[in-house]
Amino acid sequence: MAERESLVDVVIVNWNGRAHLERCLAALTVQTWRDKAIWVVDNGSRDGSLAYVQAHYPQVRLLGNPENRGFAVANNQAIRAGRAPFVATLNNDCTPEPGWLAALIDALEREPAVGMAASKMLRCDQPGTIDSAGIALNRAGIFWDRLGGSPDSESSAAHEIFGPCAGAALYRRAMLNDVGSFDEDFFCYLEDVDLAWRAQLAGWRALYVPAARVRHVHSASLGDVSPLKSYLLGRNKLWTIVKNYPAPYLAERWPLIIAYDLMATAYALLAQGRWAALSGRLAAWRGLPQAWRRRRDIQRHRRISAAEADRWLEPIEAPWRIAARYAPLDGKRKP
Repeated sequence: MAERESLVDVVIVNWNGRAHLERCLAALTVQTWRDKAIWVVDNGSRDGSLAYVQAHYPQVRLLGNPENRGFAVANNQAIRAGRAPFVATLNNDCTPEPGWLAALIDALEREPAVGMAASKMLRCDQPGTIDSAGIALNRAGIFWDRLGGSPDSESSAAHEIFGPCAGAALYRRAMLNDVGSFDEDFFCYLEDVDLAWRAQLAGWRALYVPAARVRHVHSASLGDVSPLKSYLLGRNKLWTIVKNYPAPYLAERWPLIIAYDLMATAYALLAQGRWAALSGRLAAWRGLPQAWRRRRDIQRHRRISAAEADRWLEPIEAPWRIAARYAPLDGKRKP
């Protein structure tokens, strides 16, 4: 096996995001952590992104796709190409503070059983407001950004969570080798939830590292009201649940999961006119046999009990309380 070239591979997926990419790469050059390789995977951009990187950042390792192959595929391309013990995924619309990478690496080096770490992502247009502090989910299978919309006033102590948002995360390569990387069928959205769940089932832990701070332009690629985003969220949500939800709780709570998802679909259709949300659910049902086959493999390799896996699922709230959770994010992000 070839020796590693750096301690961490930093992977940025780009699709027509040159303006964001300029700020992101500039911030990476002033990171206090120097032992890193930076990868940019370009998904068929037509805005001069590739030429810009080649001209201004010759040290960056470029992988180019002729078309947009999605977030999951692009990240996996760089993960397979790299050899570093750690892999950091960073959205091109994120601007990390100088100590971001060092804080994440320090957290994982201290805890060998921790396979992933989440950053504190702050809203670029509201720098005193948290955009994401990792992933949270409840027993109805609804996922959201932890502390989204909360003020940036908490302590800087790291603590255990379910998993990181892949927009600014650090993964241990040994964990990725163990459970696999991002599910490429997802294209984008919720592939980080799926990966975190698979890792938890295999016994890997996750930490939230508040000292690892980035500023994030929310939904810069597709926007919050994109039909494609509604479609992918609706489809990938059901696939994630089917693949990972711990048995026997899945059989017990399936009617409730369906009921809440029907309410979310009805809200998207009637209140927002998002027919793509329904199309995504229908696509999920068509892909159910493949998701179930993958579930069998995931559950066969589970190293923790169903009760231990269930501890990360928060109690189900009333529908109006769930809707209120997204109000701090301008009312745009719905389950």
